[in-house]
Amino acid sequence: MERIDTHCHIVPSGWRKWCDRHGWDKPDGMPGIPEWSPEAHIVLMDKLNIKRSILSITSPGTHLKVGDVDLARQVTREMNDEIAETHRRFPDKFSFFASLPLPDPDGSVQEIDRVRDMEGCCGFALMTNAEGHYLGDEIYRPVFEKLNERPTVIFIHPTQCCSKDLPAADKPLAQYPTPMIEYYFDTTRAVVNLLLTQTVSKYKNLTFLVSHCGATLPPLVERVAAFSTGFLNGGTNLSSTDIKELLKTRFYFDLAGFPFPDLIQGYLRIGDAGRLLYGSDYPYTPGTVVESLSKVMDENVTELFEQDTVESIYSGNAERLFGF
Repeated sequence: MERIDTHCHIVPSGWRKWCDRHGWDKPDGMPGIPEWSPEAHIVLMDKLNIKRSILSITSPGTHLKVGDVDLARQVTREMNDEIAETHRRFPDKFSFFASLPLPDPDGSVQEIDRVRDMEGCCGFALMTNAEGHYLGDEIYRPVFEKLNERPTVIFIHPTQCCSKDLPAADKPLAQYPTPMIEYYFDTTRAVVNLLLTQTVSKYKNLTFLVSHCGATLPPLVERVAAFSTGFLNGGTNLSSTDIKELLKTRFYFDLAGFPFPDLIQGYLRIGDAGRLLYGSDYPYTPGTVVESLSKVMDENVTELFEQDTVESIYSGNAERLFGF
């Protein structure tokens, strides 16, 4: 069965250089940045019948030094140009989500204008927060207004949490790799902030793609709704029905990571199979592990869904979203 991979990453040589230079050689507590080449990626794609992969830069993104706007703009331009070149070399295999130099709104608006019409660009990959500024914060208003000028997909990728006041401070439980649990928590923070700041409701041309099957959002919908309607002074009044409706109409959710057998059950309480997309998280999930997880996914989706729904999850939903 054919697949379209909406959650996988490119590791440009230039990005590796910048990460090494600015202390991100072991990003988010991981042992290192994995090796990547388009040729090796295509070998894995052929094994798993992945007909197209949408590449993106992963955490920490392209803003690599706190407060250095000029560096962030330079790195972002270079990486977007390199990822676009990868698409030009392999147009039938790779598309991409462009990066932005958040939390720099002016530089981000300029970069949106520069790259959004590049061949192969499917939208923008935004980290859940940048220097403690979460998606939905007021500082991003010009960015979301620019993105909203036309229909745009925003791929939300987790990164490590931090404080606006102390963006370089250690994260909680720093002895554990951030992707183990913090990625899920930070995804939830970002999505909740997007909902409660009315960013989702206001900018109707935007569609949000959430990593890892909704992370820890499913069991928290009722709690967020209760606080929204009863405890937040001047906040947005969103019932659980309102939140679920937005999740089913304005969001998609990828199946990268470990959504089976348990996380998927929570998602299906708040979401819809028509909003699920395949994701591998290659190369940060090694190829052999991607193959193993694909087998687990095959077994679980065939138990949960009818054949036509499985086909939609693996490729049809992405084809409709991106117009492939």
